[in-house]
Amino acid sequence: MSVPGFEDIVAGPLSQYLSLSAKIGGDVAQHAELVKSAFGSQLQYVTLATQIAQPVQPKQAELLKPTSTQISAIQDFREKHRSSPFFNHLSAISESIPALGWVCVEKTPGPYVKEMNDAGQFYTNRVLKEWKEKDATHVEWARSWIQTLTELQAYIRQYHTTGLVWSGKGAAPAGGAPPPPPPGGLPPPPPPLDLNALKLDSAGDDRSALFAQINQGADITKNLKKVTGDMQTHKNPSLRSGPAPFKAPAQYGSAAPVAAAAAAKEPVFTRDGKKWIIEYQKNNTGLLVENAEMNNVVYVFRCEGSTLTVKGKVNNIVLDSCKKCSLLFDSVVASVEFVNCQSVQMQVLGSVPTVSIDKTDGCQMYLSKDSLGVEIVNSKSSEMNILLPQDNGDYTELALPEQYKTTIAGKTLKTVCVDSLG
Repeated sequence: MSVPGFEDIVAGPLSQYLSLSAKIGGDVAQHAELVKSAFGSQLQYVTLATQIAQPVQPKQAELLKPTSTQISAIQDFREKHRSSPFFNHLSAISESIPALGWVCVEKTPGPYVKEMNDAGQFYTNRVLKEWKEKDATHVEWARSWIQTLTELQAYIRQYHTTGLVWSGKGAAPAGGAPPPPPPGGLPPPPPPLDLNALKLDSAGDDRSALFAQINQGADITKNLKKVTGDMQTHKNPSLRSGPAPFKAPAQYGSAAPVAAAAAAKEPVFTRDGKKWIIEYQKNNTGLLVENAEMNNVVYVFRCEGSTLTVKGKVNNIVLDSCKKCSLLFDSVVASVEFVNCQSVQMQVLGSVPTVSIDKTDGCQMYLSKDSLGVEIVNSKSSEMNILLPQDNGDYTELALPEQYKTTIAGKTLKTVCVDSLG
């Protein structure tokens, strides 16, 4: 079913994007033809994954070459047409088209596509702002491309949650034949078992003695010794200090338990193009991102007990699997996201359009007067509080709802928040 799901994307929002690109014409139409080829190459790759078993890494790179070539062509086209009147259109596609590289991402391909979608959002917002009052075609064009990547992320979440699934059993195309059997053929079968060589007489004697004892009836208890008071542990405390209780031996072949925890990974703080990557920082309260640009993305992963300050306006900030961390930033263009976090807090000094909270327990959000129009989207999260600024410098704390009541209204559902009574 994964192939029809991808074909639905091609026939749906991608087809709309291609038709609107042709309608706009010029560089946008030429650029769209490259995008069409890139999605065509990816469809072939996804189809191949349903037909063959997962090949080795060099073979995967060989099979991915048509897609990577198209992605490079899309980005090169933008660089060669910087003077184009549709440069923002070309940039929106070029910045986000690496989303097709999700097939190489393990564990989190869906969030990767969202990152790429957010990376291009800086330019799609420019398109919306520039053409909103001029030509609605460009507005629909931008929305159709965003919808294409949004549906790609939903498709991955449904069919390839932790990475591309190789469900086939065949060999990769142009692969070698299976290895020949070892020389000499199969080993000979073991010799037949000689049943006459087995002696059962001694076992019969043991069984006879056992049955003779059982058949004694009531006399079987005649030889049992009486337990006197000095033999009972609850009457004689000195008997309680005996050897340690018996422990069952470890199963044959089981390895000794490993007490050492997994080795801690080295902390990372680096900038890769437009993306700031901060990982595995522990108890570091001096993390600072400065000289950032509006199209930059800040990604924080597996940090604990740390504080990050982001100076300047960036496109997007993501905290993933962080614990007891704080975030202080000026402004963002798109959103701030918390995913799989525990006991985190943020403070915005400027503006933030959207805050997304997913699978997070404990999130404090200190807002500024310029950010009171924020939209907060939360799912599978708890202990979320918004702190609104007051004129005297203090904050008013409000809790986000965690409990809901749903009723059936005809053929629809009606859901309302339930106020806490505690």
